[in-house]
Amino acid sequence: MLLQALQGIGQQVRSVVIAMRCPGCRQIATFDGAIPHDAGLLYNGQIVQAGLRVCPNPSCRTVIYFIWDVSVGNLLASYPPERLDFDSANIPASITKALEEAITCHANECFIAGAIMVRKTLEELCHDRGTKGNNLKERLRNLGTAVILPQELLGGLDDLRLLGNDAAHIESQEYSTVGKEEVGVGIEFTKEVLKAVFQYSNLLGRLRSLKRTP
Repeated sequence: MLLQALQGIGQQVRSVVIAMRCPGCRQIATFDGAIPHDAGLLYNGQIVQAGLRVCPNPSCRTVIYFIWDVSVGNLLASYPPERLDFDSANIPASITKALEEAITCHANECFIAGAIMVRKTLEELCHDRGTKGNNLKERLRNLGTAVILPQELLGGLDDLRLLGNDAAHIESQEYSTVGKEEVGVGIEFTKEVLKAVFQYSNLLGRLRSLKRTP
């Protein structure tokens, strides 16, 4: 009976257009081609639509599998999952690797691991800049002597450290939860710190190189 119902839905579903950041090229794209058709399925107790889509970017063409909530017209899940964007230009490999892993954990809903990797990114940043201290809190405090950062970014570094602590320990919790939003904001804040440390000066140099020689 259930199989017949799903077969019937599979014949009635219409191709849906999905707008998302491609997990391959990380560009915002409109996925609108089915391969070869969508089907109706039972997912977590509800009838949904599922199928395959291809990134329209000719140099990417990443294939995703999606699950679509027909009743409200919403993307429930996709694989590979959508990832936060990250420009790693001019950022050392060890720091890039740590933040990329945080982004991967976030995309796969491993939020505790993601928060720990955000903290690991800060550890790698302090190591790269050669800041000293008996613990990460002291090293972050001393980071201001090694790099030029706006006070708001410097002040927020300790909040990122506490987020990582909450993920790793069960006592002295500073955050009510370590979930998608907390880790997502932590990653975005870390990206801004890395831009200020490694990328702004390069961008300024590129701009100045375009000026005419007096």
